[in-house]
Amino acid sequence: MTEGPNRRRRGKALEDALLSAAWEELSEAGYGALTMERVAVRAGTSRAVLYRRWPGKADLAIAAIRHHVETNPLPVPDTGNLRDDLIALLRSMTRRRGELAAMIGAQLGGLFTEAGTTPAELRELIMRGNRSSSRRVYERAAERGELDPERIPEHVLAMPFDLVRHDMLMTFEPVPDERITAIVDELFLPLVAHYGAASRPKSGRGARSGGRV
Repeated sequence: MTEGPNRRRRGKALEDALLSAAWEELSEAGYGALTMERVAVRAGTSRAVLYRRWPGKADLAIAAIRHHVETNPLPVPDTGNLRDDLIALLRSMTRRRGELAAMIGAQLGGLFTEAGTTPAELRELIMRGNRSSSRRVYERAAERGELDPERIPEHVLAMPFDLVRHDMLMTFEPVPDERITAIVDELFLPLVAHYGAASRPKSGRGARSGGRV
């Protein structure tokens, strides 16, 4: 199948169309049913165009997931305090990334086998070079004096997002708001207080210390 003169695409426009088509195929049918032929038909091009960019469907699938994440970034909340920023970001994460978590859990088993990777390694491939929304949230909190990132271990900063990600992979459902609030208030913020904040919070619940995707 070849592209007609009115659909001729080049460079990034063509690659975006191919990756979007691959993501739609993954979302609808899963990795097992993904073929270069189906993606080419959906994108209105030929298999040769795909093979010039990706040697096999595992490479195409990883590129498609990465493209989807890059073109649908999580918004960085700015409520004025770490606690509310973190809760807002985790809520956005569970709503916007839920479909990806469900796909990883239920539809990408063949990808891990074929590519010889794990879900954690796949996430590293997808996120490599991307600046996470959580990092900006923590940077703002540090600027406000709510925490000192140098005094808090990386695994503590990652913990809220690791727990939410785990819940999504276990249930294939959005994480309830009360669970997110409990993770922040009962687990994360006490740990931040244990390692020491950069300065005392001013006042009010929203100014509590604490707060990565």
